Amino acid sequence: MEQISVRKVAAVIVMARELGRAEGELRGLIDRMGEEEQAALVAIMWIGRGSFEAEEFQEAYQTAYAEASTPTADYLIGTPHLADNLEAGLESLGYDTQDEEDAVM
Repeated sequence: MEQISVRKVAAVIVMARELGRAEGELRGLIDRMGEEEQAALVAIMWIGRGSFEAEEFQEAYQTAYAEASTPTADYLIGTPHLADNLEAGLESLGYDTQDEEDAVM
């Protein structure tokens, strides 16, 4: 998962949990990411919600990259349970998110 750092995903998770007051900041963070990071973020979310298995990360990433048609921030912010899905996705990929989330808070 070289396309995006775990710490950056953790920052998105923390902001998504506080969407009411952090939506602008979250939108800005996602908008500043490159296409590769945005596609990786979508792929992690898809893995977390069960659309892909962890072993299928590359396939999920390539699909997200190829099919990006709406702004990624709009898509992710409009996705129910974004923080939970990202956290589950990272955990499926073998990352412990709690330390990373604590570090960005």
